[in-house]
Amino acid sequence: LWTSKTETVEEPVEAEAEATPKEGETDDDVKVEDEDDEKPKTKMVEKTVYDWETMNDNKPIWLRAPKEVEDADYTAFYKSFSKDSDDPLAHVHFSAEGEVTFRSILFVPKTAPHDLYQDYGKAVDNIKMYVKRVFITDDFEEMMPKYLSFIKGVVDSDDLPLNVSRETLQQNKLLRVIKKKLVRKALDMLKKMSDEDYKKFYNEFGTNVKLGVMEDHSNRNRLAKLLRWQSSQDTEEMTSLQSYLERMKEKQDHIYFMTGTNRAECEKSPFVEALLKKGYEVLYLVDPIDEYTIQNLPEFEGKKFQNAAKENLNLQETDAAKETMEKLGREFDTLMNWLKEKVLSSGIDKAILSTRLVESPCALVATQYGYSGNMERIMKSQAYAKAGSSESGNQKKILELNPFHPLVKQLNALHKADAESDAAKDLAHALYDTALLRSGYSLKDTTAFSERMDKLLRRSFEIDMAAKVEIPPEIEAVEEATPEETVSAETPAAEEPAASTEAPPLFYVLE
Repeated sequence: LWTSKTETVEEPVEAEAEATPKEGETDDDVKVEDEDDEKPKTKMVEKTVYDWETMNDNKPIWLRAPKEVEDADYTAFYKSFSKDSDDPLAHVHFSAEGEVTFRSILFVPKTAPHDLYQDYGKAVDNIKMYVKRVFITDDFEEMMPKYLSFIKGVVDSDDLPLNVSRETLQQNKLLRVIKKKLVRKALDMLKKMSDEDYKKFYNEFGTNVKLGVMEDHSNRNRLAKLLRWQSSQDTEEMTSLQSYLERMKEKQDHIYFMTGTNRAECEKSPFVEALLKKGYEVLYLVDPIDEYTIQNLPEFEGKKFQNAAKENLNLQETDAAKETMEKLGREFDTLMNWLKEKVLSSGIDKAILSTRLVESPCALVATQYGYSGNMERIMKSQAYAKAGSSESGNQKKILELNPFHPLVKQLNALHKADAESDAAKDLAHALYDTALLRSGYSLKDTTAFSERMDKLLRRSFEIDMAAKVEIPPEIEAVEEATPEETVSAETPAAEEPAASTEAPPLFYVLE
């Protein structure tokens, strides 16, 4: 700061004029003083002095060595520039050298903003940009990717130009290098968090990690290691993909997962019955965004993902099991053709025998590139989806039958006895409708489903199919009006004198 202050200084007095001889005096009469006897004469004078004054001689915290900064200092600095009342969950302090040199401190907030996903993609001012310790701006759109927009911090570089406009600076190629390094450091910071802190972070920002897998393909592998999902192996804690790989069976080639609205729905799904019985671990994906995330993550460390609700589920069957299924296939061949060609031709692509079912009689499996029941429900729930125009509802599914279930055996027997009987068709439709519900799909015709259930209940309790509903006459009767009420209703009320429509006079004449 350019300031002024008054000081008292000592200044020399100007020498007197050289002595001259007075009138009547000669040069010999002038007194000559010895030079050694002369002393400099000074005086004290008040003078105004101008100079630069340092208002703050402390270094910025990001210029100091990390080992010299205490955690309390980081917390105080975070609260001062972020206006957040909570302590940060984690931070990283680093300097980068190479193509561009800069220093930075990044922080992870403890809680997510309430409008984090409502305003997703909106420009935020969480990263403060400095050039040579001079604050430039905090509205750079490309300083952090959208999925890391919650990260707060400062960046200071000496390599960026200071005497240009902010718009020109934003187009500088060095900013892209800075962004790349900031993302790497932010992901490393998340990776190094303790299990307890990361659990808190994932509860708040787990969706951002999944969005990052979908958006940032260059850092997909790093982000995949940060994912956490519920697992059949642990009923309380979420598991990582790395932990899943460590527990995989010796010859297991896929990472199995099941999608649904909650854990209970996934656990009771018919698609995981054989997997759980054989001891395979299944990941439960219960967030709406999870299935989108998996579609953008085809594999993890060489292991591909396998949706338990889709076709081509490999359960490592033995040769004896394959031989048994081939034998059963010949026995149920006519039934499966009948279901595909006649009874359920509008709803299924084909009917096959299943090895993934244990307790359930049948299930509807999506094709490799089709929608699962969970994805179809999500697609229909989109805000801009048109009613009745969803392509997912028109996709045909694969009907898998459990050849060991009593109902399937009974259906095969009814078909062989009389393929055109109502009992065989009703049972086939009932199994198909229940398979829709078991598999997470919605019924297209709920009225027809109710009627078929009514027939099956009548047949089960030996109620005559022709028996009709008998309603007593007094229930069906409609109360009629009495004669007195009719007369009074028809007789008009006495006419009242019509109200005068003439307007009152404006003035009255007083006599």
